[in-house]
Parts: sequence; C-alpha cells; structure tokens
Amino acid sequence: MPHAIANGIRIEYETHGDPANPPLLLIMGLGAQLTLWPIELVEALVARGYYVIRHDNRDIGLSEKFGHAGVPNFRRVALMRLFGLRAKLPYRLTDMADDAAGLLDALGIDSAHIVGGSMGGMIAQLLAIDHAPRVRTLTSIFSTTGNPRLPRPRPEAMNALLDRAPANATLDQVIPIGIRVARAIGSPAYPAPEEYLRERIARDYARSFYPEGPARQIAAIMDDGDRRKRLRRVTAPTLVIHGTDDPLVPVEGGRDTARAIPGARLHEIPGMGHDLPLELVDEIADAIAAHAR
Repeated sequence: MPHAIANGIRIEYETHGDPANPPLLLIMGLGAQLTLWPIELVEALVARGYYVIRHDNRDIGLSEKFGHAGVPNFRRVALMRLFGLRAKLPYRLTDMADDAAGLLDALGIDSAHIVGGSMGGMIAQLLAIDHAPRVRTLTSIFSTTGNPRLPRPRPEAMNALLDRAPANATLDQVIPIGIRVARAIGSPAYPAPEEYLRERIARDYARSFYPEGPARQIAAIMDDGDRRKRLRRVTAPTLVIHGTDDPLVPVEGGRDTARAIPGARLHEIPGMGHDLPLELVDEIADAIAAHAR
C-alpha cells in the first residue's frame, strides 16, 4: 500500500477508480482503520463515477503512531474543557483535519468531495470549516456537533466501545471483544453475520493491531468541544446521513449537525445503527453520489 508524508507525518492510503474522475475522500472514525469502509461501498462509489481515496488516520492502522506521547488524562481534559480551557495533548481533531488536507496536497488534488463517518465526520466538518476551498461537498455520517445537551450514548454501546483488548492480546482474545462491540453499536435491523465479523476482525488484526491509539483520539474528541458556532461557517453543500437506531451517536446528533450547517440536508435511515451494513451500501452510495453531483 502507498503512503504519503502529509502535514509532516506518514499517512497510509489507498486509491480506487479512475484518477480522471472527481475525487472523493473517505475519513473513518475512532480507532478504525481505513478497511472499516466496506470495499463494497468503495466499489459502489467508483461505479458511480468517483475516484475514491481512503486513509488511516494518525495513530491507527499503518499511519504514524504517537506512542511516545503516552495516554492523556481524560478527567483533566474534560475538566479543563468545562472551564473553557484546553489541555496539552499529543494532537487535536484540527490536526487530523490538517492531515486530510495534507494528503490531498500530497496527491496533487486541489479539492475533493469529503465523506466522514463518526469521528471521521467530525474531522470532515473541521476540514470544511478550516480548509473550505478543499471541500467540494461534505457528507457527515453518524456523527455529531459536540453539543453537550444531546442525548448520551446507550450505556451498553459506550461500555463495549471502551472494552479494548490489551496490547499483547492474541487474535483469539480480540475476536470476541470485536464481536461484542459490533453487536452493541451495530444496526438492529441489519445484524452482520458472525462469520463476516470474524473475518473482518482477523483481517484488521493481521493488518495492524494497536489498541493504544484510540485513547489519544478520544481525548482529541473531548477537547474539540461544541462545534455548532464553527459549523455555521461551513459553505460546502452538506448531506447528513444518520441511522434512526444508532446506540452510540443517537440520531439527534445527526439532526443537530443538519441544523447547525446552513442549507444542510438530512437523510435518516430506519433500522441503521453505528455501522455500514452491506444491505445499505446502495442506498448510502446513491445518497452520496447524488449529493456530490
């Protein structure tokens, strides 16, 4: 796989489709490698006429790691945010947005359609705020604004997400944890077959197993706070996609995002949770492609 030096660090990426077609950048979420974008969705977007790029965010997958920075103190980050202060962190979400802009630079792409999922949706929002000329359109999927008054994740979803395997865990230890997470946050109307989940977890474990990175990413999310005022500055045409049955980022987060961004359109999907079921690939690809056109 290729890599680029973007924003001064190594970023691993993949490209799919014809480079002559309009570029579309996929930004994945917390602790997730680029492979969590289903290849079926990537191929569906390619078939709809896009040059698709997906990359590993910093501190995950095959991109540059920040283990030397240690694990942030979440309580300190939250307390400082409460008083309008910013903790000293290894990096912030704005740095991750700068990484995405740097990747476009490295690939010689002036602007692209930007699609982000979950934390990747937050990064995509910041890209549209801070690098507006680079964003042709914005699609924010099962993400949110950071509004502290929104409904919280369901306890079982949050507990599952925080149930991380130790750094020396074997694949046999990681698989049941990964399945619990997938079941706790996934789409109730479209449960993934267990064999599919096992294969996906084994694939990602073999590619890169690095459970330390998500802690620093969580701190970056906490630190970024409420984006609603900043989101009013977004000028890119915006589509918000959200499942009505998302247990991790309740649908109110998507609705709040659509309210905060001028002219944004909201596409709600009944029965969808905090994942990308294969049964919904065509609906999601159609919505993104129609919006990008």
